[in-house]
Amino acid sequence: MKENLLIDKSIVFASRIVKLHQHLIKNEKETIISKQIVRSGTSIGANINKANYGQSKADFISKMHIALKETAETEYWIKLLQMSEYIDNKMSESLLSDCLELKRILIALINTAKENKNEKY
Repeated sequence: MKENLLIDKSIVFASRIVKLHQHLIKNEKETIISKQIVRSGTSIGANINKANYGQSKADFISKMHIALKETAETEYWIKLLQMSEYIDNKMSESLLSDCLELKRILIALINTAKENKNEKY
């Protein structure tokens, strides 16, 4: 099921973000951006999980849309960290690849849910 794949991928991604946060604090002494990225990067999966317990199809779509917005924010922080030279290009590309994969899956899932909005939840 696509949602289980999405949950699994979001947990793996969140774990990578938590490790990045730890690295930034410990090795780079960076606290501002690291707090932002850990919030947005872990919020993706949290909202996906909440969506699965939504009260309605509209609630499901809303929570998935919030998760999508969090991917956009996380993408921004990854790019900023790379441009500020807190992470190298290899790390940035790897994190962005995972983030964009989550984003594509979310977009497809949201679009499908909207198309099937009239079906029973």
